Amino acid sequence: MFRTEDLSDNSLVKQFVDGDQAAIELLIARHKKRVFTYIVLIVKNHHLAEDIFQDTFIKVIRSLKSGKYTENGKFISWVLRISHNLIIDHFRKEKLLSTTSNDDTNIDLFNSQKYSEENIEDKLVYDQITSDVRLLIEELPDDQREVIMMRHYQGLSFKEISDLTDVSINTALGRMRYALINLRKLIEKKNLSLTKI
Repeated sequence: MFRTEDLSDNSLVKQFVDGDQAAIELLIARHKKRVFTYIVLIVKNHHLAEDIFQDTFIKVIRSLKSGKYTENGKFISWVLRISHNLIIDHFRKEKLLSTTSNDDTNIDLFNSQKYSEENIEDKLVYDQITSDVRLLIEELPDDQREVIMMRHYQGLSFKEISDLTDVSINTALGRMRYALINLRKLIEKKNLSLTKI
């Protein structure tokens, strides 16, 4: 006999969109461990990870109901991308809310090199380099782009990357190697200078 558990993710998505509430519960149960592990590895805080996990699936449900999901890849990759964006949003908000008080110390913090404004030209050059690199990364194949983002933007180890992407460590390392080779080729092809003058 055919069981609901045997249905593909996309079949369950279709059932949920058609009104079957049990389908989304099965999808959440199926992917809970991987999504939660992904979030907790990045935020390194269990309670915060639970909040972001919950927000992720609230957004997944809303997006599915409003027809924003298209079958252009794996459902799980889409969910992980949503959780990744929510993590970035959280850290951006946290950065905006963090303030420093001069009252808590005997030293004048605001007369410190640490808090001095960097040269505006340096900042503009740095921002341009960062922007150029991000655009180059977008041109890489999906598997290479994923390993670059996880390693350099999320700070994950190759062991963590291999666990999250369901590949061996050697495959993850290989993808990184090819990503760097391809980035060098793109830099040469576009004749870009990615250094501060």
